Amino acid sequence: MTGCKYDIVVVTGPTASGKTSFAALLASAIGGEIISADSRQVYRRMNIGTGKDYADYIVSNKKIPFHLVDIVEPGYKYNVYEYQCDFLKVYRELKERNIMPVVCGGSGMYLDSIISGYKLIKVPLNKSLRESLADKSLAELAEILSSYKNLHNITDIDTPKRAMRAIEIEEYYLHEGSDLDEFPEIIPLVLGIKFDRDKRRERISKRLESRLNSGLVEEVKALMDSGISPDDLIYYGLEYKFITMYLLGKITYDEMKRKLETSIHQFAKRQMTWFRGMERRGIKIHWIDGNLNNRQKLESALKLINRGYE
Repeated sequence: MTGCKYDIVVVTGPTASGKTSFAALLASAIGGEIISADSRQVYRRMNIGTGKDYADYIVSNKKIPFHLVDIVEPGYKYNVYEYQCDFLKVYRELKERNIMPVVCGGSGMYLDSIISGYKLIKVPLNKSLRESLADKSLAELAEILSSYKNLHNITDIDTPKRAMRAIEIEEYYLHEGSDLDEFPEIIPLVLGIKFDRDKRRERISKRLESRLNSGLVEEVKALMDSGISPDDLIYYGLEYKFITMYLLGKITYDEMKRKLETSIHQFAKRQMTWFRGMERRGIKIHWIDGNLNNRQKLESALKLINRGYE
């Protein structure tokens, strides 16, 4: 797409907003390829719980190429630094072929890391810091994290382990930030798919029911049976956290379903909070009504893309 002022088109929105099918339709229309911005879809064999629907990438019987999905094994702790590095490899390769990258996902930190250009940062483990935090409750860890001027991961403190890692990252930023490599400037057109609160909640509840009926519990059990530790599965949060707790006998099935549904609703709310934070920092998100059909959404998106040539 030579001549367009935008380097990438981003399709984002809260969970269960139908981002992937729309992003694939858009990529098909502009000859683009999709780069995922989903922090859990990087893991192989974590399909139902992370919402991988490979059929979404098929438009008019043609498979739209997608990247950064199924790239690491479960149990590994993939991080934002690795995402930035992997993203840049794919981004540069697509640009060499004159292909417009369509970035699709709702992981706010991953999106923000490429849109706002977080410095490239590979944070080492801080053993002494971790030892000092080991006896803290999740609430105490969250309070410590909130004391930093620039929160790195406020949307992702589901477990003490995650919260400690976030604090570790902030400490590294605080003391080593001036020595980090700059991320290249990328000019995005950011599209957001948005539903009102009630409709969003309805879609989340229906999708959870569908996933449970499609073998979500069996997927988590298979991961455990393959040797993935319960702690690692709980680390991934949401579906993997609560179903693991159910499989371990810590909660009943009904408790699992109720707690999981509540947590997904809370997660979607945090996603919207993150997006509003991006907007406050000057990132323009062009919100598209989720109730429109995909063709109507496509018309809205193409109008915005075409302005990039003016």
